[in-house]
Order: sequence, then C-alpha cells, then structure tokens
Amino acid sequence: MTEDKIQIRLAKDKDAERIAILCEQLEYSTTLQQIEQRLVKIQDNKSHVIYVATLANDYVVGWAHAHTCDLIIIPTQALLFGLVVDKDYRHGGIGSKLMHYIEEWAGLVGCEGIILRSNIKRKEAHIFYEKIGYTNTKQSMTFYKKIVSE
Repeated sequence: MTEDKIQIRLAKDKDAERIAILCEQLEYSTTLQQIEQRLVKIQDNKSHVIYVATLANDYVVGWAHAHTCDLIIIPTQALLFGLVVDKDYRHGGIGSKLMHYIEEWAGLVGCEGIILRSNIKRKEAHIFYEKIGYTNTKQSMTFYKKIVSE
C-alpha cells in the first residue's frame, strides 16, 4: 500500500464502525454505540478535528483526533488524542499523512505546536513520532479519578 493511494478526509457518522474496530486494535475499550455518540458530539465542536484515511473504496484504514487547548502556562496547543492505523496497513506512510493533516489544521486554528502522549510500552509509536519530527520533552505519570454524578 502506497501513501498516494490513500485519501484523507474529515470523519463522518458512517465511519464509526471502522473507527471502533481500529480502537480495538490498540486496546482502547469502547463500543460502537459509544463511538457513534462521541463522533456526533465531537463533530459539532469546532475545537476538535477527526480525520480518517481511506482506500479508494472509502474503506477506513486509519484515523487521527486532535483538539485545540488554551492553557495559562503555555501558548495555544493542539493535543493529539489518538492516531490509529490498521495493523494491516502500517509502515506505508498513512500515519505520517494523517499527522500532516493534523499539523496543517493546528496551524490554521492558531496553535503554536502539538502535544501528544504515547503509552510507555508503545516503542514503535515512539520511533514513528521521532521520525516525523516530534521530541520527547518529558515523562510523566497519568492519574485518573472517575466522577460519579449524584
């Protein structure tokens, strides 16, 4: 699979099933219904963008999701929330092409840079990001607390 046969476009509702399948490949625990609901909500929010990479038949083989973030401690940044390429289509330039679109979008919406987090165990992803110009600026721990509505 060569990069030039891949088309990049904004995600549509009909892409939810393939996005969910690709999430499973990276062990993101989610259901098709959750993806459908989140996709609709995110599509209405102009501070988010979700691109999909498709084959000529519109078959989704990858996706990337980013969001603009205004912080008091640094200038406006884009946060990459996810980048997934189908395991059967990796190493063909799809991830780079998706990241190029994310980077262009970030520049158009006034971001100074892009921040991403990558699981410590995903060594192949780290190599990929470094290869396309990203630098590991720090290592940190992630904490989470579930909010229970009463």
